Amino acid sequence: NLHKTFSTPHGGGGPGAGPVLVRDILEPFLPKPVVVRRETEQGPVYHLESDRPLSIGRVRSFYGNFGVLVRAYTYIRSMGGRGLKQASQDAVLNANYLKDHLKQRYELPHDGPCMHEFVLSASTLKKEVGVNALAIAKRLIDYGVHPPTIYFPLIVPEAMMIEPTETENRATLDRFIGMMEQIADEAHNQPEMVKTAPHHAVIRRVDEAHANRKPAINWFQGENA
Repeated sequence: NLHKTFSTPHGGGGPGAGPVLVRDILEPFLPKPVVVRRETEQGPVYHLESDRPLSIGRVRSFYGNFGVLVRAYTYIRSMGGRGLKQASQDAVLNANYLKDHLKQRYELPHDGPCMHEFVLSASTLKKEVGVNALAIAKRLIDYGVHPPTIYFPLIVPEAMMIEPTETENRATLDRFIGMMEQIADEAHNQPEMVKTAPHHAVIRRVDEAHANRKPAINWFQGENA
């Protein structure tokens, strides 16, 4: 769960910084700077090389996502084998605890023991009262909780992927269960309130379809922004 504990991005082989392999003919064009190994009498040393005239240049600022690897490696070394095993067991236990409680109020497409995450579905609520996964996620914001991943995996309609980490204790898990149960009640008794959530956030509902079709990807800093 490094993408939660250390805000590590998904992809790139896990930590968002996986290796990129190319043939020799493409090597001169790799983005710079690149890490270069140089042999010395004291042994190999590594340095950043920027003098690469055929390079396509930088693909992002600073030095990429190297920092997330350092954080992950430091975490692993500090925890040790026993600590990592305990963290994994706690994450699995937390996920199964939530799953067994929430499946009583939400549709569970695939029952049975899970690992560190599980997927609920709002399909039944959508059919009965018109409350979908997006509305539930937005309503959680009113309770002060960051919404879970929704609409993934794609094979589950109205999917809500719940991933409690190893750092959550039973009190915070029970608090989340209570929120989800309350939202389920609201969906049946006050569906319009859930559909129009969030109500207490600085930013309410945004036009996500418009944002996807016409993204504003420019950012300007300064008084004239």
